[in-house]
Amino acid sequence: MIDYPQLLILGAIAGFTIFLGLPLAVLQNVSSRKKGFLNAIAIGILVFLIIDVFSHAWDTASGAAADAYVGKVPVGGAVLDLFAVFGGTAIGLLGLALYEAKYMANVTTVVAQRPQTVESSLERGSQTLLQTQLLEDVSAYRLAMMIAIGIGAHNFSEGLAIGQSYASGSIGLALILIIGFGAHNATEGFGIASPLTYLVKRPSARFLATAGLVGGGPTFLGTLTGSLVGVSDFTYILFLSIAGGALIYVSMLMYNSGRRQTTNRVLMIGIFVGLCAGFITDLIVTLGGA
Repeated sequence: MIDYPQLLILGAIAGFTIFLGLPLAVLQNVSSRKKGFLNAIAIGILVFLIIDVFSHAWDTASGAAADAYVGKVPVGGAVLDLFAVFGGTAIGLLGLALYEAKYMANVTTVVAQRPQTVESSLERGSQTLLQTQLLEDVSAYRLAMMIAIGIGAHNFSEGLAIGQSYASGSIGLALILIIGFGAHNATEGFGIASPLTYLVKRPSARFLATAGLVGGGPTFLGTLTGSLVGVSDFTYILFLSIAGGALIYVSMLMYNSGRRQTTNRVLMIGIFVGLCAGFITDLIVTLGGA
């Protein structure tokens, strides 16, 4: 019999360690070079997550296709799994692109249409700077939330694995997964917070809490879902692919921003550090499940 209070507590622990990385967003008086380096570390973490989610999704889908080819499983199921890979990637990648284009277009229009009541060139220059800062702040908040959404989709699939393992009686494996995913989520919180370090004014605790819930909450929900209804390959692959597509999009945005903030050498070093952090935390799960 499943001990649901214990399971839900463990799922919450795995998900909400993401809050450990969010305090980075309140750092002030940090040089542009250091902020660029921190941003690059976050990019490295996201690149690792892209590798991780697509490797799991494609291994499952291609394995089903290979089994269908030799007649071990129905062809229809393998086709659905492949559709989940490509369809999920399209949802995550193109969906965020369309959403950001619409949102940012509206913000730009609102800022541009603000009343022009100042006549002197000095005051007009000040107003232009204010508008530019407003757009940069909105972009930082939007990017942080998009990162949280992509990470949330990834964490939902992790929660499914925890819930399934626990419900099947593999308590030891579930605990190892919780430890490993909890370590992962702490670094993912760093990725969400990174764009916010460029704000002139510290982000509110309310926004950070919301971003943490969006990114970490799905681990909790996935744990519950996996224990109650089980998980199909299609569902597992779909959420991984959505996460992969979304993370590709936001990592490209962060890379473009990073190239303007620091040198390419510093950027590459930071990405390397972030990749190492991702692989090391993943190693915890691999060794525990071996």
